[in-house]
Amino acid sequence: MFGRSSSSRYAIYLDPHRTERVSESIREELEELIGYEMSDPRVGPANVAEVHISPDFRHAHVQLLLGGTAEEQSATLEALDHGKQFLRHQLAERLQLFRTPDLHFEPVLAGALGAKVPQILKRIKRGRPRG
Repeated sequence: MFGRSSSSRYAIYLDPHRTERVSESIREELEELIGYEMSDPRVGPANVAEVHISPDFRHAHVQLLLGGTAEEQSATLEALDHGKQFLRHQLAERLQLFRTPDLHFEPVLAGALGAKVPQILKRIKRGRPRG
């Protein structure tokens, strides 16, 4: 009677907003950890835009807004992938979750497009289309 499917339905009925709260908590903590506590010199400017957690809390897809050139962005992603276990351990200590999800980092914008965003925004502010 209390098989796997009934327990997952129980978690949904218990608190439907739990995934939203947990994902926001993870986003806030990762923002602080990446910005201030990672000592890897390859980590460039990165902001955590969103965190999507799977319903079973085993995986978290972290969407990042990366600054710098395309090479710096790829180096930042490599450094974050290398430091996944450190970040996961810190999240486990700070958030005290039953299950700390595996982290999967992905950029919000592609590397070349992300590097051009500041230039595009300057043109928009000036009111000049590309010509």
